[in-house]
Amino acid sequence: MTTRMRPIRETIPLDEALALLLEACPPIERTERVPLDEADGRVPAREVQSAIDVPPFDRAAMDGYAVRAADTFGAGRYEPRTLRCVETVFTGQAPSRRVEPGTCVEIATGAPMPEGADAVVMVEETERAGDLVHVLTPVYPGQHVGRRGADLRAGQPVAPAGVPLDPSRVGALAAAGVAELDVYAQPRVAVLSTGSEIVEPGRPLAPGQIYDINRYTLAAVVRRHGGRPTLLPPVPDAIEALETALERALDDDLVVFSGGSSVGVRDLILDVIERQGEVLFHGIAVKPGKPTVLGRIGGKPVLGMPGYPTSCLSNAYMMLVPALRRMARLPAYQPPCVRLPLARRIVSTTGRHQFYTVRIADGMAHPAFKASGDITSLSQADGYIEIPAQTDIVEAGEIVEVKLFA
Repeated sequence: MTTRMRPIRETIPLDEALALLLEACPPIERTERVPLDEADGRVPAREVQSAIDVPPFDRAAMDGYAVRAADTFGAGRYEPRTLRCVETVFTGQAPSRRVEPGTCVEIATGAPMPEGADAVVMVEETERAGDLVHVLTPVYPGQHVGRRGADLRAGQPVAPAGVPLDPSRVGALAAAGVAELDVYAQPRVAVLSTGSEIVEPGRPLAPGQIYDINRYTLAAVVRRHGGRPTLLPPVPDAIEALETALERALDDDLVVFSGGSSVGVRDLILDVIERQGEVLFHGIAVKPGKPTVLGRIGGKPVLGMPGYPTSCLSNAYMMLVPALRRMARLPAYQPPCVRLPLARRIVSTTGRHQFYTVRIADGMAHPAFKASGDITSLSQADGYIEIPAQTDIVEAGEIVEVKLFA
């Protein structure tokens, strides 16, 4: 095959590229069963209902004495009502005595209410002498009592299908006695870097070689946004090596290459996609990140990201994150934002949507972008601003919306 330069003559707007990517990345239909301690952040595939009442019995809401409320009517500090304590009940115990008129049961917070009792007098409102308890204030029926099923009723939904679990919903499932549940599977994402100069961290560098950055930043993005990355070894610049790597990568739901999507004679991802499938776009009107390619092979989306670390990671935030979250059935990502004045004028490239990193200091957003090949453009920044394609200058002092890295 003759190698040649393939300049990107036509680019498409970011919103069109994102629409094509989202269409190529439908929500995952597979389900799996997970234990409750692994359920946080997962998406239930079916509604989960409580099989029991929560709490499963009437229980004391205060330390004190379980009483018949009628026996306390008229009680006061100077005219207490005196009851005889017939039992003490702690949490985890079942009462063995019934509360009859003129009697009470000493009870701990959370312990089951004895039969006959309909209220609890706080211990602070009593005085005790042996088995006699002097009640110093009246209580009404139901006071300081947690009723059976007050939190959840048997058959009541605990976790709706399609709504991601958070710590509070996990707690509700635990309260209902749910030990495991069916959730949608997380998208499996094959992540690999291309380039004969790429070396895995930890190995010595030969002349002309650099360490792989993109495979690790992309894998971190995948983990943070609901996916399971499969990190594959770096692939040299050879069509056969790329096709072999791609054959393995297509076992996953999404394939993400970095490098090899530009215009050089050794940027071969486009050739591989064209030979085995279809190219949906090549080139996005963004800066950095123009040389991005999307294809489909055997029904699987293949996303070729730029090789420069800043370009690769910025496109991951703008494109890969929305696609991942759609596949994982997670809500759209809303990064925390702050509005600050820009510390220094920025001259942008008209016609290209720009992702521009900033550092926050002294209440202002300071431009932090260095070059597409410098990962510190991102690692030493606090967030980024987006400059629309039709904007060529953002003046110093203008209020900008900073999307924070979180």
